[in-house]
Amino acid sequence: MTKNRTRRSIIVLVVLILLTIAAALVACVVGQVHATPHDVTNTILMSWGVKSDGTTPRIVTSTLWEVRFPRLVIALAVGAGLGCAGALLQGIFANPLAEPSIIGVSSGGAVFASGLLAIASLAGVERSYGFLKWGTALAAFIGALLTTLLVYSLSRVQGKTVVVNLILVGVAINAMAGGFVTLFSFIGGTMAQSQVVFWQLGSLASAGWSSAVITLIITVIGIVIACLCAPKMDLLALGENQARHLGVNVERFRLCVIILVAALVGVGVAFAGVIAFVGLIVPHAIRLIIGPQHKWLLPTSAFGGAFVLLVADTCARTIISTAELPIGMLTSLIGGPIFLLLLRRYKSVGTGGSK
Repeated sequence: MTKNRTRRSIIVLVVLILLTIAAALVACVVGQVHATPHDVTNTILMSWGVKSDGTTPRIVTSTLWEVRFPRLVIALAVGAGLGCAGALLQGIFANPLAEPSIIGVSSGGAVFASGLLAIASLAGVERSYGFLKWGTALAAFIGALLTTLLVYSLSRVQGKTVVVNLILVGVAINAMAGGFVTLFSFIGGTMAQSQVVFWQLGSLASAGWSSAVITLIITVIGIVIACLCAPKMDLLALGENQARHLGVNVERFRLCVIILVAALVGVGVAFAGVIAFVGLIVPHAIRLIIGPQHKWLLPTSAFGGAFVLLVADTCARTIISTAELPIGMLTSLIGGPIFLLLLRRYKSVGTGGSK
């Protein structure tokens, strides 16, 4: 049984990697400026200092290198981070309905980031490029961290996380966050208002190499750390008491995982806005296919999230030829009904909480 599950996990992981590579190639070639796989190869070789054969038009090279490649990188990084963060949240809360946007973690990050922008606008330093890139990322991380800690403390009753409490806390936090973000947009002026729309709808349109590299570095480090935490996540899944008997400092470990989730979600919110349901659907589907073992669940959820977000972003910018749809809108339209089905399923089996 264990060998079959391991084999299945490897197959699913390899398939997702291949699908992600295929989706990345499609994302590079489709769009208003048409490109071919040969153009993509030429542009990559030119970036490495290899002389081009001269068959790729300059406008295609410029579009690929300055627009599509950084957007591709940030889509893969944010999607992988959200997928991994969702799996981690579901593990530490012992609740399959936990997801960064549903429980308010993403909104908390957006509140702190928009608040910092409003302060920067009032102080007259909103045009500082370095301040915006690093300051908003740090603010989003702090907001996501504090929100996760708040959700964790309010949703637990007598040592277990209650589903109803988790959802209600998320609803309350999202409602308050929406109010604060709107307030900061009025305080901060025109620039803050445009950023508010960006965060609330979710978009990769402003992706550049600097934000892509920052997001990629933080996400890769976060996923590696998450995979190192996999054995303790499996022990925690047995229950808090069993995990303590097996040598796990449960509260300290949970705190470390919460900080990790905040980093993964915060960097995504800072550079891509609030993108809902990726962290819910992907880990849940992966768990149904390969089982709950985190050694395979975490990396597979990361690749699954990267694939889903990349496909969603490609659709968002190509469905309508003259406009770009907000990526958060697409994920919400698809993920919302799935979330309701999951909620109905766990309600029907009487899931009120888990240890």
